[in-house]
Amino acid sequence: MTPTSRQIALLKAAVFVLALVPLAQMVYLTLAGALVEPLQYITRATGDWTLYFLCITLAVTPLRRLSKWNWLLKLRRMLGLYAFFYGLLHFTTFLWFDHFFDVAEMLKDVAKRPFILVGFIAFVLLIPLAATSTNGMIKRLGGKNWQWLHRLIYVIAPLGVLHFWWMKAAKNDLAQPALFTALVAILLLMRVWWARQKAKAPARA
Repeated sequence: MTPTSRQIALLKAAVFVLALVPLAQMVYLTLAGALVEPLQYITRATGDWTLYFLCITLAVTPLRRLSKWNWLLKLRRMLGLYAFFYGLLHFTTFLWFDHFFDVAEMLKDVAKRPFILVGFIAFVLLIPLAATSTNGMIKRLGGKNWQWLHRLIYVIAPLGVLHFWWMKAAKNDLAQPALFTALVAILLLMRVWWARQKAKAPARA
């Protein structure tokens, strides 16, 4: 059954609030003094949630196609913006607490450490997606151009996983990166499969 407009509005409001819960938890634990290393925790948590929301955003289309719940598309833009939001917090933590807003030193660090460079590229690529997320920008760019631009997420998600993998590899902790890699690979391969099936359809006809 297709939800009503009111039900979708309530669902979007619930998703909006729930997506802020990780941030609220970070703030609470930091202010309560419950963290031994708050900077490390915040950096790790904001990075993790950026990847979570990237994966959730990528999962919307496959889930819609498999379930026929077309209304799921109404949540995708918000979920993508939350991926950018937590990515921005992750980057700000790096720039603020690690480099105290010294952009020159930050760029030196980015160039020196490959895993930071990859994460930085992924974040920079997220910026135009967030900037063009409004209905007005869709009209200005045109539907097709907007869709092509937002396919950058197919590059951003693997870069985010690679950033995470390289960082964890230094600690020989690859269980979580392997899970993210498998999930992103499956979500992207499903799209490749559907695209190939669509390309073959006229030939069969």
